[in-house]
Amino acid sequence: MGGFSSEYRISINSGNMVYENLDLDKYEPYRVHILQNEWFVVAADDTPYPINRSDFTVKINGKIIKFDCVFNTIHGTPGENGLLQAYLELLNIPQTAADHYQSALTFNKRDLISVLQPYGIKTAKNYFLNKGDIVDTEAIIEKVGLPCFVKANRAGSSFGITKVKHKDELYRAAQNAFQEDDEAIIESFLDGTEVSVGVITYNGELLALPVTEIVSENEFFDYEAKYLGKSQEITPARISEEDTKKVQEIAKLIYQKLKMKGFTRSEFIFHNGEPHFIEMNTTPGLSQASILPQQAAKAGISLKELYASAIEAALS
Repeated sequence: MGGFSSEYRISINSGNMVYENLDLDKYEPYRVHILQNEWFVVAADDTPYPINRSDFTVKINGKIIKFDCVFNTIHGTPGENGLLQAYLELLNIPQTAADHYQSALTFNKRDLISVLQPYGIKTAKNYFLNKGDIVDTEAIIEKVGLPCFVKANRAGSSFGITKVKHKDELYRAAQNAFQEDDEAIIESFLDGTEVSVGVITYNGELLALPVTEIVSENEFFDYEAKYLGKSQEITPARISEEDTKKVQEIAKLIYQKLKMKGFTRSEFIFHNGEPHFIEMNTTPGLSQASILPQQAAKAGISLKELYASAIEAALS
């Protein structure tokens, strides 16, 4: 839990939720904080014990502990962009999230869109910017129109994002995105119902969870809406059974084609009646306020069962 991004506190909430809901008859869990300048295990009495990064072990009370599996709840870098996965793969330590290539791909919004388009996955119109590029407002508006969204390309979905309504706001919005990443993606505005679809491997089977409708009190599903209660998250979504099945099948198709594993949560907007893909989270939030645990509950899956399934899949 933790990470190097602006969402590290949310990740710690997720990690603590998993820790508190593991079956202690089956598992011996340890809370590992991965932070920019230090990696450590937090003991039951909150004493920190440093991780040996050469082999990902920890020494507690004279005993060296080697981990059988890592439950990855890091949002953003290094747990959602493939860095931690590659490190653990080199050490031959299983982990619960997607593998390193899939994680890196899904974390890069513009690369992911390029990979999915040949499968007929609908998306917004896009314009790409690198830090240092000229912000050609006329060209951007011609491609994506107004309003539009300016986002950091490789960052959590809640930071480095601006809804732009006037062309003179584009430059500032791009600089805001570049605070989080040196690449930006500018997307056309999709008007319609926003939904979130969790897809998991559960007891060896691919399962699309009940769909959640997101109704933000803010202009879009930003940090406040996602984490500070400024949104309604309605599960099951108030959409037809046909639309529910359609978006679940698309989410499962993406999971299969990308050879995902663990938990994913994909975001869509029903624009002109068709689900348009926005992004995929490969280490979705698992705190009490998070969407995927709400969906699992509606599917009759307890937190203990949900988390155990991820560990067993990683170990299999």
